[in-house]
Amino acid sequence: MKVIYKITYPNGKIYVGQDVTDSINYFGSASSELIAKDFTREQRRDFTIRKEILWGSESATTKEVNEKEVEYILALEANNPAVGYNQRPVFKGESEPLPNNPLNPTPESDAALRGKVRGGAG
Repeated sequence: MKVIYKITYPNGKIYVGQDVTDSINYFGSASSELIAKDFTREQRRDFTIRKEILWGSESATTKEVNEKEVEYILALEANNPAVGYNQRPVFKGESEPLPNNPLNPTPESDAALRGKVRGGAG
């Protein structure tokens, strides 16, 4: 199964990525240096992240998976440095989280987002 996932870090920032093998042990390729800047050495001693599968497909092409990943990155603003760790596509707005895009979404807001993204699960 090919999946789009969201990683949530202890500070509420997110990373959206894809995994074409649906590995339970894959947590993305976000920049370690970028993430490390947000946490002290003490905070790194007890560090929990969450992985959520946002979308999955058995039959999507590589192109479709790539497009779906970008859709979720943009919809969740994961490329906004104030919100997430995605560096592509390059964020072109202001680096402030928007009121309608909370860093810790509720199940209801996550479901609403999935409805906005074409073909989302949920």
